[in-house]
Amino acid sequence: MKIISSYSIKGGVGKTALSVNLAYALREAGERTLLLDLDPQGAASFYFRLESAKKFKMRDSQSMAEGLRKNIRESDFPGLDLIPSNLEYRRLDILLDGMAKRKKQLRNVLEEFKSDYDVILMDCPPNITLLSENVFRASDMILVPVIPTVLSQRTLEQLTGFFRDEELSAKTLRPFFSMVQKRSKMHREIMADLPASHPGFLKTAIPFSADVEKMGLRRMPLLAYAPTCEAARAYRALCDEILAPSGSRP
Repeated sequence: MKIISSYSIKGGVGKTALSVNLAYALREAGERTLLLDLDPQGAASFYFRLESAKKFKMRDSQSMAEGLRKNIRESDFPGLDLIPSNLEYRRLDILLDGMAKRKKQLRNVLEEFKSDYDVILMDCPPNITLLSENVFRASDMILVPVIPTVLSQRTLEQLTGFFRDEELSAKTLRPFFSMVQKRSKMHREIMADLPASHPGFLKTAIPFSADVEKMGLRRMPLLAYAPTCEAARAYRALCDEILAPSGSRP
């Protein structure tokens, strides 16, 4: 089982769009996929027409696993299940803080699902908290959407700096360019220069697309309603790159 997270310190960079469409693409590729919506706003759950998860008590990793398992929902697409979000997830930091090995509990929780799924994909809230640190330690790969702008570049530097300071493995960080506007000179310049300082950059870039913005109206993945558009092809290419042997570095 591979654990992948969609994460960025900065909001509005295409993190949830990545989670939803990558989950669909993984399912298309034959991977039994579970999408865990950890973001309290629940956008990924909304896109799949799912209600909020039911509340459950979290005393330790076992009770967390049991509560999450009870909230697994089938999507409209066979091979893709979800655990919806709940506003109560905003309290996860407090709950984790009261547990032993508080920075490693999530990995223990997700191990409970390894016999059921090939991939667990997590849509994460845009901040650095104790939950985020659990995500970092649980993930085999952390996909980081980067808009080719100065502020988005800065948040990537902040994230890599955090990994360095906390002695986390930066090899799990796999940034990629998101919401790219090819006509923008700044976008082209940053895309030409930034990967040189971040060896883990994925080659696939996701273009800015009005088709992606319609996901809120359609309430389904872009790949389900516009499978041949440029952005849909890019998400599939990103999925292929991730699944390729060179996509998951040791």
